[in-house]
Amino acid sequence: MPRITLTARKVDSLKGDPKGRFEYWDRSLPSFGLRVGETGKKTWVVLYRYRRRNRRLTLGRYPALSLADARDLARRALVQVAEGIDPAQVKLIARHTGKAFSDLAKEYLERWAKPKKKSWRNDKYLIDRELLPGWRNVSVQDISRRDVRALIEKIYDRGKKVYANRMLALINKMLNFAVERDWITDNPSKGMRRPFTERPRDRVLTAEELRKVWSAIEKEEPCFRALFQLRLLTAQRGGEVRQMRWSDIDFHTEWWTIPADRAKNGLAHRVPLNPQALDILIELQQWQGRRLREINQGRLKKKWPLKEASDWVFASSKGDGPIRWVQRVGDRLRQDSGVDFRPHDLRRTAASMMTASGTSRLVVKKILNHVDADITAVYDRFGYDNEKRVALDAWGRELQQILENKTRTIQLVAIASAKR
Repeated sequence: MPRITLTARKVDSLKGDPKGRFEYWDRSLPSFGLRVGETGKKTWVVLYRYRRRNRRLTLGRYPALSLADARDLARRALVQVAEGIDPAQVKLIARHTGKAFSDLAKEYLERWAKPKKKSWRNDKYLIDRELLPGWRNVSVQDISRRDVRALIEKIYDRGKKVYANRMLALINKMLNFAVERDWITDNPSKGMRRPFTERPRDRVLTAEELRKVWSAIEKEEPCFRALFQLRLLTAQRGGEVRQMRWSDIDFHTEWWTIPADRAKNGLAHRVPLNPQALDILIELQQWQGRRLREINQGRLKKKWPLKEASDWVFASSKGDGPIRWVQRVGDRLRQDSGVDFRPHDLRRTAASMMTASGTSRLVVKKILNHVDADITAVYDRFGYDNEKRVALDAWGRELQQILENKTRTIQLVAIASAKR
């Protein structure tokens, strides 16, 4: 790194070298220099140390930025360093000054949520529903702790307590992303307490409640009806049922395979389909076939392209994937049944009643596709397919008896009530 006395005449005389770029450092201001590229392009730079790391700040190009002005900017930058400020970071943030929250939302979804989260569509839904209406055109740098608190409290006051927690977590993640991308220096939501203290749910429906809920489910349109019935009959996660494909189902062998990329824990999972589940799927497939023929008859009359059958069992009406959000259906089922429950309680109820009927906890764990942290699991690669089928077939029969009010109601009610 040659050190020279930088003058206007000297700067003009420096030429590019095909061998590579060179940097010339000023004798009068040692951290200030000029970078000359192979083609002769000249750029002013400042080299400094910040938090024990070498940092480089580009000031601008010559001759658009004169020697005198560049030297003045270099001195200002070194003063910032002495005051504990990183001028390079200040410059990066200034580049994003005025960028709206909508820009951050787009970049967050494309660069973080979509590549890393299977549930990124949930983030998009929350952003579109709760954040963009009020913050769309607000500069990211202008979002304050008070703004975040006001939004979360507004959601909390609507009675959406757990939902408010989820929104705070999403905002915190997005603003951390903004810090990492040098849009802002600090996350205003950092350290904010969740508005609601959550406790693990242990809700298990009684036999009577199951009958009420099932009756409400049967009033839903075919797609939602099948979705919630299968959640109870298979004891699988709501998101995994919702993303079921027809190609995942083998009607001949009566198995449903959940691929690893769609399983919550990243582990492929085989679910035996009991007779009730198979009947529901066959009935839904037939209804979808009839519905598709009706739609295509209308499109044919209008000379529109015919619509093809979707491979998604629970396809979105927009035709761009599976149904994404069923919260309103869950709210409607609670209201229609008069039972205070959450859709995930169906999975817990099925698992609890299988255990109460004599199915081993190990088999129930295999049915639920829970990760086994026991060291023995590393060596135990047995799939328990037989045991899973026996258990789910028995659960299907027992559920049918509950719905027909022929089961050991007193025993099941006592077991379920004890778990509440």
